[in-house]
Amino acid sequence: MRLVLGMAGASGSIYAERFIKALSTIEGTTFFVCSPAALRVFREEMRCTVASSAELLDFVRTKYGLNSANHRFEIRNFSDIGADIASGSNTWKAMVVVPCSMKTIASINAGLTESLIDRAADVTLKERRPLILVPRETPYNRIHLKNMLELHDAGATILPASPGFYQLPKSLEDLGDFVSERIFRLLGAELDLYPRWNPTRLSED
Repeated sequence: MRLVLGMAGASGSIYAERFIKALSTIEGTTFFVCSPAALRVFREEMRCTVASSAELLDFVRTKYGLNSANHRFEIRNFSDIGADIASGSNTWKAMVVVPCSMKTIASINAGLTESLIDRAADVTLKERRPLILVPRETPYNRIHLKNMLELHDAGATILPASPGFYQLPKSLEDLGDFVSERIFRLLGAELDLYPRWNPTRLSED
């Protein structure tokens, strides 16, 4: 598993946190890009004081007692559009942006590439690699829908942070795991982070 992971400044830090937690349990390398707005939202939603991408990763590792040896995270600067992942000459399996703000979706769709998240997403699309965008916004206006449809047509997968409830979630973490599992399945991996739908289970209950 060799990924690019972007965190944009949308609400929904729990989805990024649980995805990073699950990602840390499998072997591979992830190039991690976090926007300043994403750090601010993470601080507010997670009630912490992280001030950098490195501190955010350390926060998640410490919170869940993760072994950093399983998965290597390589941090890239949000403003560095000359980084290695800004070029298609470097390879990665897929790119995920979770959570993904509507500003980031608009920027990727317009091809602006003003940040490393935008540029890496642009490269991912042009190289025909999977790009998974996880927006957390409601309701959508026409501009949001238009941008998402055009990105879908360009080859991206729009995976809204809309967790199911048939697994009978008991916590915010359960909701985060639902969305994380959906991302992993699109990446060709199954971590079984939540119970699969089983209609007989409900009838037995």
